[in-house]
Amino acid sequence: MADIGESGGSSKKKGGQSKKSTKMDMTPMVDLGFLLLTFFVLTATLAKPQTMQVTMPEKPKEGEKQQPVKESETVTVLLGKDNKVFYFQGKPSDPATKENLVKTDYSAKGIRKAILEFKAKIGKDDEGKDKMIVIIKPTDDSKYRNAVDILDEMNITGVKKYAIVDVTPDELALIKDQN
Repeated sequence: MADIGESGGSSKKKGGQSKKSTKMDMTPMVDLGFLLLTFFVLTATLAKPQTMQVTMPEKPKEGEKQQPVKESETVTVLLGKDNKVFYFQGKPSDPATKENLVKTDYSAKGIRKAILEFKAKIGKDDEGKDKMIVIIKPTDDSKYRNAVDILDEMNITGVKKYAIVDVTPDELALIKDQN
């Protein structure tokens, strides 16, 4: 690799030692550099991020009315702070909703079980499609991870119709009363 050779001519110093030159072979270091470069390029291209497909509804055309949704077919899921989830059926301004508001978590025995129970209770329409619609409302205190978790739950439970909507002051008051 490295080799010390004598330089030509008379190059004697005062002490009687001759001046020697050094020469270093850089080939192994270049090989190692290319191996490392190849390794990092290949591993970086193999690790692709996973994304979730979210289909957003089209805006209604001018003069077109949206079809109203039945309260009995709708479940509202509120994403709160500290990884808490609240769900209810009905209007938030209705006094009975305050009693029906349930606090749970993101486990299989929590929100997933509740969604599956509502799905079975609400049933299917004439064409065999689920009638249930889930309205997801994240609060300002919820984390981004909570929104991803609830979207994963929609996928796991097979809920096809859901929407992410802003939380209303009535719903914030329901959560505050629950805590």
